[in-house]
Amino acid sequence: MSSKTYKLKWTSSAKDDLLGIVEYIKKESPGIAKDVYLKIRKKAHSSNFFPLKGRVVPELQKEGITLYREVVAPPWRIIYKIGDDTVYIMAVLDSRQNVEDLLLQKLLKA
Repeated sequence: MSSKTYKLKWTSSAKDDLLGIVEYIKKESPGIAKDVYLKIRKKAHSSNFFPLKGRVVPELQKEGITLYREVVAPPWRIIYKIGDDTVYIMAVLDSRQNVEDLLLQKLLKA
């Protein structure tokens, strides 16, 4: 069995999420903002080697939507979907917020 490596593509919405998180943290602590950025990027990149390792997003699964998976870099949830040869990062969300509402807004726009 060959282990396939997927390409990784960030949607513009996910890039905006990540930049928003970093900008927000940078106001208080530039050093921590960089660490958070690297932590989220590293975790997101783990999804292109083992895309099925992430769980189906529970809030969506109960709505019958199983297309999206997530990996967690606490407290951030990195939402992605798997294409033929690409993992698409769809969103980066703060799990302390109402994730269900945020996801439905984002994914309905995408």
